[in-house]
Amino acid sequence: MRIISGSAGGIPLEVPKTVTRPTQDRVRQALFSMIGEVVQGAQVLDLFSGTGAFGLECLSRGAESVMMVEGNRQACEVIKRNAAKTRLTTGATVRQGDVFRVVEQLSAEGKTFDLIFADPPYAHTANDEDLTAKLLAQEDLPALLKPDGNLILESLFSKRQATNWPGWQVLTDRTYGSTRIVWLSHSTPTTNNSDRPTD
Repeated sequence: MRIISGSAGGIPLEVPKTVTRPTQDRVRQALFSMIGEVVQGAQVLDLFSGTGAFGLECLSRGAESVMMVEGNRQACEVIKRNAAKTRLTTGATVRQGDVFRVVEQLSAEGKTFDLIFADPPYAHTANDEDLTAKLLAQEDLPALLKPDGNLILESLFSKRQATNWPGWQVLTDRTYGSTRIVWLSHSTPTTNNSDRPTD
């Protein structure tokens, strides 16, 4: 795993043992090709950050700031080491804690972001909790988005998974192997949809 492009392009990243499913480089490359210049100058929130690869990639590509939220303490230490290794500590914040609780806290603090990325642990069996649906149903999440802000969601592709969520508009929905990437907006965009990538 490495930073793909930008000021830290090519620098390898440490992967914590607690992260069993880091996003593959090719999927991240496709993701950033999809969202294009949205990252430039953006204030970014990276939920379920894992290795910090998405957040650090944003900083490498010109994001103004990134807050990386991860529940596992060991993974948070790895994120900090990756930030130092890539020299992307300026603008990088690591916040350790339960993601759902942190979302509530950030909303209470009045924080807002241009771009939110979320990669919740996958539900592999019918008995596993669907953390993707839980996150999108969380009332405080939309409050964290600026008026023209967007949410990028990574999940396991499954025909059983919901294709729409109340209150969220799907701008782009793409599948890369077993990985599904969905670009969401919480309100009807005021900009011309022809400017958005479509399938």
